[in-house]
Amino acid sequence: MSRVPGWLGRLGHGLTEMGDRLDERRAEAEREEEEEASPPDEPPPPLDEAPPVVAPRPDPAQAVPWGMRVAAEAGWRLLVLAGTVWVLMRVISAVQLVVLAFVAALLITALLQPTVSWLRRYGVPRGLATALTAILGFVVMGLIGWFVTWQVMENIDNVSDQVQDGIDELRNWLLNSPFHVTDKQINDIAENLREAVGANTDQITSAGLEGVTVVVEALTGILLAAFSTLFLLYDGKRIWEWTLKLVPAAARPGVAGAGPRAWRTLTAYVRGTVIVALIDAIFIGLGIYFLGVPMAVPLAVFIFLFAFIPLVGAVVSGALAVVVALVTQGVFTAVMSLAVVLAVQQIEGHILQPFILGRAVRVHPLAVVLSVAAGGMVAGIGGAVVAVPLVAVTNTVVGYLRSYSREQALKQAPRPRGATAVDAAAAAPATDRAEGPAPQE
Repeated sequence: MSRVPGWLGRLGHGLTEMGDRLDERRAEAEREEEEEASPPDEPPPPLDEAPPVVAPRPDPAQAVPWGMRVAAEAGWRLLVLAGTVWVLMRVISAVQLVVLAFVAALLITALLQPTVSWLRRYGVPRGLATALTAILGFVVMGLIGWFVTWQVMENIDNVSDQVQDGIDELRNWLLNSPFHVTDKQINDIAENLREAVGANTDQITSAGLEGVTVVVEALTGILLAAFSTLFLLYDGKRIWEWTLKLVPAAARPGVAGAGPRAWRTLTAYVRGTVIVALIDAIFIGLGIYFLGVPMAVPLAVFIFLFAFIPLVGAVVSGALAVVVALVTQGVFTAVMSLAVVLAVQQIEGHILQPFILGRAVRVHPLAVVLSVAAGGMVAGIGGAVVAVPLVAVTNTVVGYLRSYSREQALKQAPRPRGATAVDAAAAAPATDRAEGPAPQE
């Protein structure tokens, strides 16, 4: 019998045993995997033995509420801005005379610049046109001051007698009035006034000495204003171009566009105020002149000058005219003078100012009142005079810069193409109208 079949049998038996062992190992591996995947049968540890769980602390910035973070961010920026404004105000207070003189020069230049331009159009050289305009302007203002002083000095004696007669008449009217004022009460008031004047003699004397200092400072300011006006009239354009070089390059185009618009606003304000003040002075002066009030012309000049202080100036000048009428001509003339003043001021406020100034100076009445009060508190009468034109110019500049930044943003935005571009071009004018009026040219 051959050995081949026996060999094949042993080989088949070995292969069979090897397959069985592989099956056993595979089954054992599957059991180990199932044991590792199944949860342990051990009981959980008791609660008192569990390790403490420590929650992670949040970021301090994230723990602060969002509204408080915004308030804090705005707060420190406001503090920096307030500190900057405070330092600026301290610097301005230290050189207050120079600042007021330069601002006065700007106002005078805005009034006289059209005359220089008119002469230049007729071929007059710039230097000669500037000299003629400045000399004419300063001569007119000097003549006005001389005329007021002359009228006051000429009529002071007559006015003193009329004041005494008016006081006596007022005393008699109070005694016979329904207010039940007695002669003893009037004498007590007069005695108290005399005692107050006698007790404050030193203060009155020191005030007089301070008045001398004020006169010297006023003369210095006038000289500075005149000197600055000459250079602004002659070389204002080059001064503005030099000023633009101090502005950062990124902001220079916007400032260059805002400057001429601010100057046009200032010029319109000064012209309109001069015209309105002149109309007030003429009509109130004529009214009190026909009523027989003495020094009607000087009072009209005071009304013209005080008209440059919005709201407050009209009240003060009108009250001065009424007081002079009361102490010189009696109660009836004072009442009629008050009626004239109120009528002219009502026409001024509701007709003249909106018609003459128009939209050149768009300042809310509340802003006018607050700016005049703040200017008066900071720099006295000079601050009250320059407060409103400063607010008007600031309003114009801010409006133009806002419009300029919006235009630059639209230019830098990607432009749509195709049908979308046509729709956007058609909607652009409506969007511009919705954004508000364009700044005054």
